[in-house]
Amino acid sequence: MYKFYSVPKNSSDTPKILYADVILPLAVPCMTFAVPDNIREQIAVGQRVIVPIGNRKLYTGIIDRLRTEAPSYSRIKAIVRPIGTNPIVTPEQLNLWHWLSSYYMAPLGMVMRTALPAEFKSSGLSEEETSRNDFTPRSEPALKLHPEIDSEDRLHEVLDTLHRAKAQHRTLIEYLHRANIHSYTDSPAIPRRLFDISATALKSLTDKHILLQTEITCPYVEPRRPDIALPELSPAQLRALNSIRNGFVNKNVILLHGVTGSGKTEIYIHLIAETLDAGHNVLFLLPEIALTDQLVNRMKRYFGETVRVYHSRQTPRQRAEVYDELLHTSGGKLLIGVRSAVLLPPNHLSLIIVDEEHDSSFKQTDSSPKYHGRDTAIYLASLCKAHTLLGSATPCAETYYNAAIGKYGHVVLNERYSGVTLPQVIVSNTLTTAKRGEKFSHFNKILFDRIAETLHRGRQVMLFQNRRGFSPFVTCGTCGWTAMCPDCNVSLTYHKNDSTLRCHYCGFHIPIPEHCPSCSTGSLIPQGFGTEKIEEELHHYFPDARIERLDADSARSTRNYQRIINSFSSGTTDILIGTQIITKGFDFGGVALVGILNADNLLLYPDFRSSERAFQLIVQVGGRAGRRDEQGTVIIQTTQPDHPVIRQAMNGDYEVMIHTLLAERQTFLYPPFCRVISIIFRHRDRTLLQRAADTFAAQARPRFGRMLMGPETPPVDRIRNQFRLQFLLKVDRHQAAVKQELTTLINELHNHPSFRSIEIIPDVDPQ
Repeated sequence: MYKFYSVPKNSSDTPKILYADVILPLAVPCMTFAVPDNIREQIAVGQRVIVPIGNRKLYTGIIDRLRTEAPSYSRIKAIVRPIGTNPIVTPEQLNLWHWLSSYYMAPLGMVMRTALPAEFKSSGLSEEETSRNDFTPRSEPALKLHPEIDSEDRLHEVLDTLHRAKAQHRTLIEYLHRANIHSYTDSPAIPRRLFDISATALKSLTDKHILLQTEITCPYVEPRRPDIALPELSPAQLRALNSIRNGFVNKNVILLHGVTGSGKTEIYIHLIAETLDAGHNVLFLLPEIALTDQLVNRMKRYFGETVRVYHSRQTPRQRAEVYDELLHTSGGKLLIGVRSAVLLPPNHLSLIIVDEEHDSSFKQTDSSPKYHGRDTAIYLASLCKAHTLLGSATPCAETYYNAAIGKYGHVVLNERYSGVTLPQVIVSNTLTTAKRGEKFSHFNKILFDRIAETLHRGRQVMLFQNRRGFSPFVTCGTCGWTAMCPDCNVSLTYHKNDSTLRCHYCGFHIPIPEHCPSCSTGSLIPQGFGTEKIEEELHHYFPDARIERLDADSARSTRNYQRIINSFSSGTTDILIGTQIITKGFDFGGVALVGILNADNLLLYPDFRSSERAFQLIVQVGGRAGRRDEQGTVIIQTTQPDHPVIRQAMNGDYEVMIHTLLAERQTFLYPPFCRVISIIFRHRDRTLLQRAADTFAAQARPRFGRMLMGPETPPVDRIRNQFRLQFLLKVDRHQAAVKQELTTLINELHNHPSFRSIEIIPDVDPQ
């Protein structure tokens, strides 16, 4: 079915065959194919080609390298045909792909699979099937200046000839107004639909060689931004902006460390405007899709149709169109997106802004490559000779350390915008309150009273509970049975809104039984509380309040998420209950009170980052209060009021927290004083898994010594019916060599006949 080439032996008389190393969207390295002579002049590095894999399947791949050196094997398949006439992956992107593959220990094919929109990666059993869903840009009729209009003098001559042809004269003037021409030899094409002109008048303009009809790909971007003044900066913001400008002279990366509500976004807007006016592109990265709509609406006020959006809730067609537009158009665009936007074509890229850089959502955890959006953005900026601005009120330890040692620039903004003071923080001891009988279900008296008082004043309340659902688990009141997931070693969460028990790891769900499945007599009693239960109790205690819940369940559809956010932003909603989603940079002007219902959940997770994460979450969610005209209040409910992290968060003392944390990590050798690689072993057979882990440990321990920890059982040791064991490898120097040696050890274990079915997943810089 497919053409094979016999690889020739070395001979000076043998015509050289051209070979292409092709990246495929599979968990494999590059594969080599012969280039038929009839397409030799039609292909280039970065271009898409259709290639055969196996006996029948065709895949779309990307040419990584062209060479004349023959591979080591004797027979080789040939490329079927190229797709299109130009590359769709830039040299900077290919460099970035190779770095991602090397640094995060991921096959190059998986990097391609993550980086390209689905419509650029079609496959099938025939060429027709492979090409059926392939991306083809939409186009529309457009107008541009005829090449004969090659100077300003010639343009004035033409305008003089049209003084009696009013419609033609008006259309040419309108074209010139929209086009903002810089070069008469390369005038822009503008959609025909924007001009109010008859077909007859347009034909006259084209017949006179004044305008030329052509086609452009959609969508069209107006070449100028709206005529609206940029936000006025306070003296503190202006000092920070000038410090960033000056810092970029010597540093490519700068940390903007600004307290919550300090107006970092206004500074971003000024930097974006300067970059767009210079004809360059800006990439603005956010940690969550949930934040994009609010920010996009704000940015469109200042930058109009130059704003582009990219995230996973868009359709495959929408993502492919954004990719194609960035690949083929000039600069002057603002791209707003989440982690994956860093993998888009970086043409004309001059500035990358990473907002809330500390957020763990920037780390991809569910598939390979397990890359970090912030770190990838910094590397991409270095490839493009662009600048990177990292913004946060609670920078992560690695970023702060890099700024402290001078690797990054460091700009501090320590006062709130418009002079509003930071919120008052009150810590409420849940144990003491319970002993006094001053609890209203899950609300301590002080929080309950403040909610009532805030609602009475017509202000808004945000409540943070880091668990969704009604209750984390249910137990039998008679025999103590607990509902567990059959495929994961976790309890099932009770969701009262649809009367189901759900696993938040694998998605398993069942209707909640009427009686205990174990003893058949007892009733199932919900234990603990999640956002659903808080919502129900608030409706009971405050029946007149308008209450909404924002978590992974309620925000599952984009429409419902937007409704919840818009309702709260407009003041229609009085109380918003949420999980970590509500901590991530929202700017709501009416919030006077924030309640953190169970801070203990944040402190008790077995991870070296737990204290840092807890501080960040408490400060970030607390920062939603009092962002406009009055000081807000934050109430933290906890059974550990004297815990160092609680006290540090109460005082907003980031410096004390970070220096304490850095001292501990230096003592015990954790990031930023080393790199960490997590190695997860997975298999359905627990005995075989343990044998494989013990074998790996015996082979790796002599090489890595005490830097290798494990195998340990992770907190959740079975997910989707696969048991898990984990190693942790600390790397303090020679990262590339250590990763290469680790890869060799993993490959040797996979080559062992008994362990070929063991899944081994390295995760560099786990979060």
